[in-house]
Amino acid sequence: MSPIVELDATRTKHTLNQLDQLKQFTKVVADSGDFETLKQYAPQDATTNPSLILKAALMPHYKSLVEKAIADGRRSGATGAALLNQISDHLLVLFGIEILKIVPGRVSTETDANFSFDTAALIDKAHRFISRYKELGIPRERILIKIASTWEGIRAAEVLQKEGINCNMTLLFSLEQAVACAEAKAKLISPFVGRILDWYKAKEKRDFAPAEDPGVHSVREIYHYYKTFGHATEVMGASFRNKGEILELAGCDLLTISPQLLGELQSSDEPVERKLVATDVKADRLVLDEKRFRWLLNENAMATEKTAEGIRLFNADAVKLGQFISARL
Repeated sequence: MSPIVELDATRTKHTLNQLDQLKQFTKVVADSGDFETLKQYAPQDATTNPSLILKAALMPHYKSLVEKAIADGRRSGATGAALLNQISDHLLVLFGIEILKIVPGRVSTETDANFSFDTAALIDKAHRFISRYKELGIPRERILIKIASTWEGIRAAEVLQKEGINCNMTLLFSLEQAVACAEAKAKLISPFVGRILDWYKAKEKRDFAPAEDPGVHSVREIYHYYKTFGHATEVMGASFRNKGEILELAGCDLLTISPQLLGELQSSDEPVERKLVATDVKADRLVLDEKRFRWLLNENAMATEKTAEGIRLFNADAVKLGQFISARL
């Protein structure tokens, strides 16, 4: 190669922004229900939750989706709470379908937070979502059903995965949750990096550099464990508080990133180094049954508190979404 060509290749390499560099070894997922954001950052997949859907539903330019969900619900003949639940579910699916018109991969649709300790209800809700997507022409391969990483949620995922319904295990804060999800053959887990950081900052009254971030360390531990023991479950770091956390996990299977942080990555051309490598792993096997799982989670104050808090917060936003819909019925 001539010196001029070499120079041009080097210049091209170094002018890639951080988002494009990250995409070279990590699948980037948008943590948003806003379609314009998805078009701007071109992620592979997208994740949603009740908080994000509520935020999007309140935007005037998504009024037509809300109106369609209500109109379709009314035609069903349902009334009262059944009608409200049907409209809420339909709205989640309608957002999912619009998202799938933009992203080439998958969309995650969340089950009801108040079902987090009810295995049968979670399975039924997943079936309803998959059935509704199928009616509207979307195959199950493009859907991830989001379920909280409780013992009951993990058992629901185990059943659903055997049926070919892929699950995204959310509200995950510990190795014991991650191992139980992998042993249940869950398709994907979403360890919450930023919420782990929040807990330790409040407890220790100090900040953490990205390299020593407790949330970052948790995902590294899970990633190394999975690669050591050959678990096929995908690891998707989630809930980031700053760009540094994302860069420290470059090389993770997937990372789901908020619009603000996607923008920060896109606006910088500083080099991105791969930090997680599948071959550089070593871990001790964790043996779990229900009693051991519950005990280890109980002993992990951060994971216990953040899982419970996350379920409460998602349920609160689901209630707000229901109130928003009720006001328009």
